[in-house]
Order: sequence, then C-alpha cells, then structure tokens
Amino acid sequence: MPVIAAANLKRLTLAVIEATGSAPEESEIVADHLVMANLTGHDSHGVGMIPRYIDNFRNGLVKPNRPARKINDLGAILQFDGDKGYGQRVAKEAMQAAIDRARELGVCLYTLSNAHHVGRIGAYGQQAIDTGFSSIHFVNVADHGPSVAPYSGGEARLVTNPVCIAVPGAGGADSLLLDMATSSVALGKVRVAYNKGLTVEKGLLLDPDGVPTTDPGVMFPELTGAITPFGKYKGYGLALMSEILGGVMSGGKTIQPGTERLNGIINSMFGVVFDPAKLVDPDHFAYEFKATIDYVKSAKPQDPEAPVMVAGDPERKATKARLADGIDIDATTWTEILDAGVSLGLDRDALAAQAAASG
Repeated sequence: MPVIAAANLKRLTLAVIEATGSAPEESEIVADHLVMANLTGHDSHGVGMIPRYIDNFRNGLVKPNRPARKINDLGAILQFDGDKGYGQRVAKEAMQAAIDRARELGVCLYTLSNAHHVGRIGAYGQQAIDTGFSSIHFVNVADHGPSVAPYSGGEARLVTNPVCIAVPGAGGADSLLLDMATSSVALGKVRVAYNKGLTVEKGLLLDPDGVPTTDPGVMFPELTGAITPFGKYKGYGLALMSEILGGVMSGGKTIQPGTERLNGIINSMFGVVFDPAKLVDPDHFAYEFKATIDYVKSAKPQDPEAPVMVAGDPERKATKARLADGIDIDATTWTEILDAGVSLGLDRDALAAQAAASG
C-alpha cells in the first residue's frame, strides 16, 4: 500500500479537483478538507472519496464554483442553499457566516440545504473551536438509497446522519470535538474494509435478509444490505432527529422515497453556533472544564495500554502520527484515485509522481 506524505497527497488532490474546473481557492478548500480527514484518522471521509466525486461531477451531480447562497436572514437565524456546489466550500462559507453572526449576537442558528457531500462534519466543529466558539450540528444525506436500518428493522430506511458537538478547550485542557455517525459504523469505513478485503466486526451489518453479517460486500459494490444503528434505539432516535432537523428544517431533501434519487450525495445541515463567554464566566468555565476532563481521564483503564480518552483525542493522536509517518492508502483506493484523475485528462504517471515527490 502506498504511504504518502500529507503535503504530497494534497498536491495530487488539488490537481484532480482543479481538473473539474474548480477555481484554485475552491480546490484548496476541498483538498485541505479531504487530506485533513485522512490525517485525523477518518479515512472514510478522506481522499478515498475522490472517485465518487468525479463520478458525480461527470453526471452533473456536483457543480464547481458554486458559493453558499443566502436564502433567509432573520438576525440570529441564517439559511443557505448549496446549489449542489462542492460541500466543503459551501459548508465552510455557511459556517463562517454563522460564526460572524454569533460574534455579533452571541448565538446563530443556521441551516444549509442541497450541498454536495460536505465531508467530515468535525471540520466545521473545529472551525468553531478555532474562534473560541461552540457548535452543534445535525446532518442528513439524500440523493441515493438508504443504507442504515431503523432499530428492530431488517432493511435500510435511513443513512449515517452524523451529529457533531464542539467545545473549545480551556484551563489548559484540549478542546472537545465529538463527531460521530448515528450508525454503528460509517459507510465509508465499510468501503475501506471492502477495498482492503477485510471483514467487519459482528453487529455492524445486516445482509439482504436482515441477518447479521461481517461481510462488507453487502454494501459494496452494490448496496444490498444495511448498517445497524449505534446503541440500538438510541442511535436510531438520533438518526431520525438528524433527518428531521438537517433535512426538513433546512428546507432540504430527505431520504423518503418521494425524493428524487440520482445516486449523488446531497447533505443538508442544521447548526447552532454560540459564544460560551455569553453563557458563563470564562474563569468558571476554564476551571470546571479542566477539572471535569481531568476527572474523567483519571478513571482506571480496563487495559493499561489504552488509557481513557475524550472526544478529539483520537484525532489529535492520529494527526501527530500521520504527519510524521505519512498516510496509508490501500491499493484499491489508490488505483481508483489515479483512474479518476485519468478520466479527467490527467496523466497517471504525473499524478503518481506528485504523490511520491519529496518536499
């Protein structure tokens, strides 16, 4: 499997995204986002998405150079339409507008509808953290068939509908960034297992008859089975709420069969951004935040080699390691990425050389 330095992987990704006609600034946003997903350990939302993006581009399901379009402004409420633009761009722009409004008012509720795949939702939580703000996000997925079964269901009716909650660090403690699918596993992680020829853990997947299986082949290359919700009815409940908040409240599309399905990836998002300093004295926040994190982490671990962590720790650990050692790309995904570039008129050897270049 290729092991590629992050800077080189970004250089390759930039070349492919620019070949779809994206302006340099937009390509930079998309490439940064995808490579950062790999760096943080979320390969399911990293450069392995490039082949799907290029398929969607050829089919007119992602539109380069579309900004987030404001469709409603009620002060503390902002609403945007992504017009099928690259999700990483339109979501970043909508989030920045919400941050700017929260800086003015203390809080902003915002929605984004009709965006092409927005990628790793944690990136928008990090965007809030970087300005000292907190955020909450609910996201749904449309434009393709369902992949996640409802609790007690034997076939898919929902999608992985992520939830993200971000809190800035204080008192010397690192920030908290909870970014999770409401399914027992992200669909992209099943794709990674399929590409590597691996099985998945028990309890994650159902076959077409609703019987538990460890074979990722029930989801790829054709989706015939289903992923289970995490935590039984709890994950199912959150997934349904993400569908309603992200899809319905944004004025966007939902997974119900009356919605057109063109086999693209359309995300809609419901978010709240707020300034913690408007809620609690900063000194109190810093003391209680740090004391709480320290107390939780002081728990005796079940495995001495695996100490207690909090949301955000695994990503920080992965980023440090992958910046030092490079990013593993499985052979199937690597071939698919190069094929995607070639389909846009790029030279395969030149792309591979970019990834292998030093510096």
